[in-house]
Amino acid sequence: MGAETMPTNQMFHTHTALAEGLRTLFKQLEERLSLHSPIDVYLAGGMAVHLYTASRVTTDIDAEFGSRVFIPSDLIVDVTLEDGTRESVYFDTNYNASFALLHEDYLDDAIPLDLGIEHIRLHVLSPLDLAVSKIARFANNDKEDIAALVRLGLTTANEIEQRATSALAGYVGGQAMLRLNLQEAVALARQVETERMELANVNQGDRVN
Repeated sequence: MGAETMPTNQMFHTHTALAEGLRTLFKQLEERLSLHSPIDVYLAGGMAVHLYTASRVTTDIDAEFGSRVFIPSDLIVDVTLEDGTRESVYFDTNYNASFALLHEDYLDDAIPLDLGIEHIRLHVLSPLDLAVSKIARFANNDKEDIAALVRLGLTTANEIEQRATSALAGYVGGQAMLRLNLQEAVALARQVETERMELANVNQGDRVN
């Protein structure tokens, strides 16, 4: 059973330069694969975070495909970011969802995103599952992604703790480091929530005055 707090009408940032590059990349993939029937694609990683926040810059696309597909190694889309920087967007062919900490319902709870591509049904991991997926590696950019999602109110410390704890039940291997990472992730989320509340109180005070 999926988490009941999952947003179902999430607003995605689909008009940024990176999002447009993502759309072009999927359109080119559709053409290169000569697709005639729909396939499901589940988007994770930094690009998924970018679609929620518009603030994350990433060039490699972490995507899980519902069907076996061959990703051409020369499938690359050049984009010019809003600040004038040029980047190349491409699929990370080494991406493997099994290396991340993910709840058993993460695919069911992924949120559909229509980019106008006929034969690719795109789903974006929910903000909660995105945050949980960052816990296993927990590098600096993973911490920043968790903070950004919590700062926007897309998930909470309590949700992350509950979802990740449940996900650990299905994780094979040593869990000591994962549990330490989870503790740190929850502490980070709580800190961001406190800062968010303080900022909201300040803004409310300014409106009153």
